[in-house]
Order: sequence, then structure tokens, then C-alpha cells
Amino acid sequence: MVIMLTRSQALALEKASDSEIIELARQAADIRDTHWGKALSYSRAVFVPLTNMCRDDCGYCTFVQKPGSPNARLMTPAEVMQVVRDGERMGCKEVLFSLGEKPELRYPEARAALAGQGHSSMISYLAEVCAMVVNESSMLPHVNAGTLSEADIRLLKPHCVSMGMMLENVSRRLIAKGGAHYACPDKVPVQRIRTLDRAGRLGVPFTTGILIGIGETWTERVDSLLTINNLHLEHGHIQEVIVQNFRAKPGTAMANHPEPSLNDMVRTLVLARLLLDPSISLQAPPNLETRFASYIAAGINDWGGVSPLTIDHINPERAWPQIEALRHATAACGYGLEERLAVYPSYLERPDHFFAGEIAPRLSTLARADGLALQQCLS
Repeated sequence: MVIMLTRSQALALEKASDSEIIELARQAADIRDTHWGKALSYSRAVFVPLTNMCRDDCGYCTFVQKPGSPNARLMTPAEVMQVVRDGERMGCKEVLFSLGEKPELRYPEARAALAGQGHSSMISYLAEVCAMVVNESSMLPHVNAGTLSEADIRLLKPHCVSMGMMLENVSRRLIAKGGAHYACPDKVPVQRIRTLDRAGRLGVPFTTGILIGIGETWTERVDSLLTINNLHLEHGHIQEVIVQNFRAKPGTAMANHPEPSLNDMVRTLVLARLLLDPSISLQAPPNLETRFASYIAAGINDWGGVSPLTIDHINPERAWPQIEALRHATAACGYGLEERLAVYPSYLERPDHFFAGEIAPRLSTLARADGLALQQCLS
């Protein structure tokens, strides 16, 4: 495995002309075609916001609700399983848990809500709910629970097929007063890097990525991607990297902050595909930009989790595209669309290392021989 660009070459892309980016995009697309073929993938999922309470105060977030707000909540097991059953009937295979980070460390109301479910920490409650999904449905949990200790990962692994956490950026500038991550203890870069490393050492297929347009420099984007790549070269566990574009939201500290342009997004996707090891899937969210052809031309091979049932709770104002519309848009660019599971096929080749508990047996019933979803739902 090799890094496709050196750091100095990657830094130079910031000043590359549009014609140079077009040529580099062709190279990125060739890498994608060679390693991922002529089809893009997606995961048919339901999104479960287990809690929207969080101890962090990111400058761009509308997902988080403070205790006292009528919208602050902790979902009950019955509420979770209702979403799971509805998704199961619609052909979904992934239960994507998104939740605020460690609200119990900041809010007595969060501690009380957890105590009502028989738990003292959000991670232990999450593990119980994931086990319920595995025991009472045919679906596979994927958890985005933020920074995790080694004990957290060990507790969750038997009940999850994969985990995820956006690195976002390695810049410490962003945690200073006025920065996007000010007053966010879980966004301190070293804490997130440690989580990525722990997941690798403990054999967890992991999704991560960068968030662009939140005040970072091009150099900081490059160094963020290099950090991810180096961890993957050591552990082989980064299954996908998401390049996500910041969207300004009313009512947030960054409501008037400029959004990255399509050109900036394309340039960053090309950077990622040429910098990351080809074995890492490259994804861009299809509900944050409608010009799909630009993303495909830049070298992505995956659309991520898309739901026919639930909204994107992190970006509720951005509706998911219809799967059939996504398939037609992908076909117009000369590519097929295939449904994958919440874990990528290569990880199924080492089940003893990457899975625990009942996850491997469950995968054997959901995956076809090539590791993609046995039941393909493409409309």
C-alpha cells in the first residue's frame, strides 16, 4: 500500500489551475475504477438518534438540544425497535446510531434519563440497544458515538458490525475561542485520533472523514487526511473516508459563515482520492449536493447510508435523494449502483479479527459471495 501523493504534492493542489484539477480528477477516477470497479455503492439504512443531548457546543450544529428544550430526548428501547422494524420492512439492513457525546458528564438530566433505563453511561445504554437490534431483528448496527475509550470499544464491538466518528480536522486552532470547536472537549484532535487508533488496534471496521469549510486551511485538510491514512496503513481498519461539506444553519454560531463551493469540494475529493490508500472507500453525502456527476468525476465510489424511511437528523433540512433517482444519476455517468452492508466486503475475509459476538453469523445471512448485500434494493 502506498500514498499516492507526497505531502508537498498534496499541498500544491491548493494552487492548481482548473485545467490541472480536471486532469488530476481523471487520475482519481482511474484509481477508483481500478480498485472499486464501475459501480458505486450505498447502504440502505435507518437513522436512529439515540440521544440529541451532548456535552459539546459545536458552532455549526442544530442536532444537539440542551436539557430543558422540549426537543431534548433519550429514545427508549421501544422507540428504537419501532424504527428498526419499520426499516426492516422496507429492505434496510443498517441501523445507524447517531448520538451526542457523553451528555451524562455535563447534565444531571441526562444522567437521570439514563438511570431510568438502568444505565449510568450513554455507551453502556448504546451497547444494550445494539444487542437488542441484533437479537430481535435481521439488521446490523453501526454506531457513531464520538470519542471512545478502549473499554467502550470492547463493550460495543460484540453488538456492532462497524463504528464511526468524523475526525473533522486535526487543527487545534479550531478549538480556540471563536473557532468551530470551541467549548467542545470531544473535538480536541488528539482525543479523536486516539479513538481512531484504538479502533484499529481492537480490529473495528471504522468510518471517519473530514468536514470542510469550518475555518480550516488547505494544509490542515491535507494533514487530516494524512493522519487518517497513516492509521489505516498501520491497522487496515479505515473502511471509508467521508468528505463532507459544511452547511450553514440558522440559529447556530456559524449561521453566516460561508459554505465551501462545489469547486472546493471537488478539489478536496480529488485530493482525498489521490492521497488515501486505494483500499479506503471515498464517500460524499448525496443530500448535501445535487450535482452528483461532479462528485463521481472526482473519484468517489460510495454514497454512504441513504434511508427510504428516516431523515438525516444531523442535516434535517437536506432530504435524502430517492434511491431510484440516485441510481439513474449514477447510470448517467456510466456507473452502476449496488447495495452494500454497513461493513465493506474486504472485512468479511477476516471475521475472527474484525467481528465478535453474533455479528459474523448475522453477516453470513445478509451478504452474498462478494460481500455486498444479498438482497439488492435499488429503488
